Amino acid sequence: MQLNIKFWLKFSLLNLLIVASLGMLMRYKIGFEFPYFDQKHLQHSHSHFAFSGWITHTLIVLMVYYLQTKVVAFQGNKYKKIIIANLVCAYGMLVFFIIEGYGAFSISFSTASVIVSYIFGYQFIKDLKLLDNDFLSKNWFKAAIFFNIISSLGTFYLAYMMATKDFIQDLYLSSIYYYLHFQYNGWFFFASMGLLFGFLNLRKSEHLFYETMFKLFLISCIPAYFLSILWLDLPIWLYVITVIAATIQVFAWFRFLMILLETRRNSLENYSPLFKYILLFVSFALSIKLLLQLGSTVPFISQLAFGFRPIVIAYLHLILLAIITLFLLFYIYANHLVFITKKIKYGVLLFSIGVLLNEIVLAVQGIASFSYFVIPFVNEMLFAVAIILFLGIGFTAYFSIKKVKNNPTL
Repeated sequence: MQLNIKFWLKFSLLNLLIVASLGMLMRYKIGFEFPYFDQKHLQHSHSHFAFSGWITHTLIVLMVYYLQTKVVAFQGNKYKKIIIANLVCAYGMLVFFIIEGYGAFSISFSTASVIVSYIFGYQFIKDLKLLDNDFLSKNWFKAAIFFNIISSLGTFYLAYMMATKDFIQDLYLSSIYYYLHFQYNGWFFFASMGLLFGFLNLRKSEHLFYETMFKLFLISCIPAYFLSILWLDLPIWLYVITVIAATIQVFAWFRFLMILLETRRNSLENYSPLFKYILLFVSFALSIKLLLQLGSTVPFISQLAFGFRPIVIAYLHLILLAIITLFLLFYIYANHLVFITKKIKYGVLLFSIGVLLNEIVLAVQGIASFSYFVIPFVNEMLFAVAIILFLGIGFTAYFSIKKVKNNPTL
């Protein structure tokens, strides 16, 4: 029995709307008076639910969908319990991080979500054996699961420090960045690339560089972690390895784009202008992200980047919104997993505009911070952008979940 993909993706869109709601509330609290919730608690709830309730949930559903399309008579419904367990953990973190911050219940749900990810990883690796080795998505998915598992080591060390009350600031921040790196540069990125390779139906036999690209990103992902902690006094040999890793990723990505332009230029001709725009948007954002990574290896730039909070926030949102979130929305609608209407198109377009404006305002705020110049009404502008993001995904989610009498065509 196959998994009901459309049903579970409706949860994805609802969860993204909740993430946007929390983001809007946090922006309101910064610019205006709203004393009823602790800002730090909201931030923890927002980030944990975004990772587990939106991105991880959606990746699990789409990876199961991929197997259902490639393996004859694949029993995707066996993942139903794993998906439900992950959602229970996600909603538990959503509620209890708001109530207590890092407390007994929120940590319990967070730990349980890690265990669920282990169970999913074990089952999915077993099922990947059913795939032909010529499908390159197989390698990307294996690596994604590996990085998802090792990312949990960062959370376990954080839990250890909290339990022992033995806080060392550098180790605390390093553990947070360790977890974040192997989530968004490991689990999220590699799983998304697996979906992209599947969407474009790219195979090893089609071009030699496709497998080489995977290997380059795989071997560079672990040393690329040190890009997140360049503010520490790293040994020169480790710094050199980090620079090489960042250079490798830039080369691999742009070489891949050149090959696609040569061989698959016409593959998206049958898709609507919106899909082409979103894919171009995501590709451009990923290109900027990889170039920024490489630029951060310059000590002066690194000090500026890590020294100003708006820059860090802009970088994280570049990855999580402009790259991962927009790609997942593209994948869902381009594959007709949820039927798209003109109203949904307007919602996705509005959301993408909000993502762009969010990056622009945060980038300008960050650059202005270099000279300690305060931009007037910047918090109000960011709150307005948060409203646009909320309305965009609200429009998208509502008309995607709403029942329609007839399935509209693209």
